[in-house]
Amino acid sequence: MGELPGPTILRQGVDEAALSRLARDLARVLAPGDAVVLSGEVGAGKTTFVRAAAHALGVEEEVTSPTYQLARAYRGGRGGRRLAVEHLDLYRLEGLDPYDALDLDEHLRPDAVAFVEWAEPALALLAEPTVVRLSHETATTRRVEISGPAARRLSDAENTEDREAGC
Repeated sequence: MGELPGPTILRQGVDEAALSRLARDLARVLAPGDAVVLSGEVGAGKTTFVRAAAHALGVEEEVTSPTYQLARAYRGGRGGRRLAVEHLDLYRLEGLDPYDALDLDEHLRPDAVAFVEWAEPALALLAEPTVVRLSHETATTRRVEISGPAARRLSDAENTEDREAGC
């Protein structure tokens, strides 16, 4: 993927617990219609991130990687409102034709939050995704960069919280 749409939230030295907290924080600012693209090598924490975010969005069932199914749909909700949560893993797709058997419109819809791992085949279909880049620093820590619409909302929320706390 190319340039990250600014602003970018950068965290370094992120262990698994901090990765889950960051995912929950991001989930707080996600809205129906949002797409979150996750990139990083195998084992970087993409599914761990999605699992924590999905649970923060009200998904109660176990969230697992959809690698062999390509997509999993979950029911979530918050504030008494239902929310569809979609988790796609496009690792096995070489390229995406609009007439491909996988109907992405079924998963990338305005009433759902979609998390897309290995999203390169579908990038042209995503208007303005939030991008989460994960990379290994050590065996137990990651570098995490988040950019796009939800990063702006999260940054604004953090700045508001800081002002309210008198920081």
